[in-house]
Order: sequence, then structure tokens, then C-alpha cells
Amino acid sequence: MILPPATLAMLGGGQLGRFFVSAAHEMGYAVWVLDPDTNSPAGRIADRHLHAAYNDVHALAEIAAYCAAATTEFENVPAATLAYLAARIPTHPSAGAVGICQDRIAEKTFLRDNGFPHGLFTVVLNEADIESASIDLFPSILKVARLGYDGKGQTVVEDREAALVAYRAFKGEPAVLEKRLALDCEVSVVLARDAQGQVQCFPVAENRHTCGILDISIVPGRVTAALADEARDIARQVAAKLGYVGVLAVEFFVSGSQVFVNEMAPRPHNSGHYTLDACTVSQYEQQVRVLCGLPLHDPRTHSASVMVNLLGDCWFGVRGEAREPDWGMLHAVPNLKLHLYGKRQARPGRKMGHFTVVGDKLDDVLSLALAVRQELGID
Repeated sequence: MILPPATLAMLGGGQLGRFFVSAAHEMGYAVWVLDPDTNSPAGRIADRHLHAAYNDVHALAEIAAYCAAATTEFENVPAATLAYLAARIPTHPSAGAVGICQDRIAEKTFLRDNGFPHGLFTVVLNEADIESASIDLFPSILKVARLGYDGKGQTVVEDREAALVAYRAFKGEPAVLEKRLALDCEVSVVLARDAQGQVQCFPVAENRHTCGILDISIVPGRVTAALADEARDIARQVAAKLGYVGVLAVEFFVSGSQVFVNEMAPRPHNSGHYTLDACTVSQYEQQVRVLCGLPLHDPRTHSASVMVNLLGDCWFGVRGEAREPDWGMLHAVPNLKLHLYGKRQARPGRKMGHFTVVGDKLDDVLSLALAVRQELGID
């Protein structure tokens, strides 16, 4: 076990890293953050902020020399960086697991080859792949293989001709063409898996997205117990097949009585923010525990909860003028927990914070969260 006051390394300085730093500090650890942004949210509260690229050899050498272990808060850290650190200090998750999750082609192929339920898809490396695609794929969604998130790098296409137009707009980047499913809802499972293969799953969250960005998460998700059990079981199997060590999120499409794996995130997840306020342990503390070889906690919920994302759009009025939202209104709401990420500049679509409403009855919690959301002017 790695015990306090050891120093841990976080690759990435966003809000997920910031919550990790806070959790680690509360447990007695110091944290170094590697992120090229001098104003990164995690870097601003870290014990040391290394302002360098993720493949900077000098920064990585310092981390290997002075930190006891390393982890990441986003999937686009170069695999070579993770491999370099893993050869010198405990580093989780592994470069291999992250490499699968950061590339949609590798991810979809992994799901198919291991027999996990997934939507029909085909790999697109050139226009000929679209021209020869089965007609059963349409209507579909064309998604770039790498660096697509929050709805970026995705286009809904109704037919083959539209898919060709969209692919040309992607300028020939490798992509996947994925059949659109008739969705009832989307859910996610966040879990922690340690080096001995022990797994602890958080409750299933029901998620609603707007323009490809997570809008709200409802816990417990309003799905049948059997479907929730199936989602958790599949998530455990995915983690085992990946040989995963760390916190992993698995997102699912729900269509009728079936669940289909949409994608995996090799890190804590926005849909797990509610764990800060509604569970006996947060996903970020579990991340620290996995990294340091500490026993995992049983993540029980003590409240129903609804998490609402706060995007940069909230900072702009109906005429587009910049203004600070009325945080006093939120702080006056009973059982509402506000979390702001410390980002210097608000931009439309940028995740600036979130709030979570907790309570005994899910219907009441959801009604209150939606009312506050509307009061903030979120469309």
C-alpha cells in the first residue's frame, strides 16, 4: 500500500483531476498535476503544477523520481506517456486499456470480439467503406475514431449519400459508422476495480444529453432492477476483459428490454459527480484507493439525487451579454450542493460546474432540480 504523506501524480488538469486532488488531500496525500494549461482547475489546487506537455520527457522524469504512483483524468494522454511511467512507478489505468478506450475503432472491435452487446457498426477508413456498407446500418451516426467527445466529431446521417458528405467533412479521418438505435434512455455504470480484481459498482445513473453533452443524471436510474443488474454485470465483465485497474465508466443505450454498450471512459465520469453528495464514498476517493492499493469502499447511496451540468451558456443572458449566474439563488435551495470548477473563462458548451440536489424521494428531487435548472435559464 502507498500511504500518506506520499505524493501522487495526476495527468490532466480538468475538473475530474481537481476532484481527485481534493479527495487525495483529504486522505493525507500530496498531488502533482501535469497539464500544459497554466490555469488548469486541478493545477491551481495541486501541491505542484507541472506546466508541460504530456510527452515532455523532463516532466515525466521528475514525476517518476518524486511521485509514488500516477493516474489520469482523461483518455487522451498518449499511451507512450503511460507506458513510460508504468515502467518506473505504479500507473493506473494501463496504457493498453486506455488505448482501447481512446479509439472508437479499437473500442467497438473490443466489444464485438468479446461478445458484449453493441450497436451494429462498420469501420470507415475511406469512402469505399461507406459505399459498401450494409443498408441495414442506416440511419446511422458517423463518429471520428479519436478525440471525439461531448458530441464533437459526430454527425447523424440518414443515408449513404449523407454519410459520404459527412465523411468528407471529417477530411478522411478514420471513423466508425454506427446504426442509430431506438432509444428509451441512456444509463451508465461507474465502477472501481483494484489490482486483485475486486470490483465495487456505483448505482446505475440515468442520463440525459443535450447536443451530445451530458445535461442531467438521475440516481437511481428509472429502469427495472433486472436491467440495472445486467448493466452492472456487463460493466464488471468489460473491466475484467480489459484487465482494468482504476475507475471506469461504461455507458449504455437502453432499447426496450435490452442494453447495448455505447462507450467506455477510463476515468471518473461526469455521470458519477453525484457520488460526491449522495454516496458513502465518491468515485474520486475510490480512484485514490485503487491507485494506492487501499481497500475499496462499498459505495452505498444515502439519498436519491439529480445532477445538473452547468455549461458556459449560463454565463450569457438572452442578448448574449456576459454575466455571473445568480449563485445566491442556488445556495438558498435546501439540499442543493453547488460545485464550481474554477475555470477562468466561460464559453458556450464548456463545463463550468454542476449542482446536485439530494433528498429522500426521487420525484421530489427531480422536480426541484429541473425547477432550479429552468430558473438559471438553461434551455
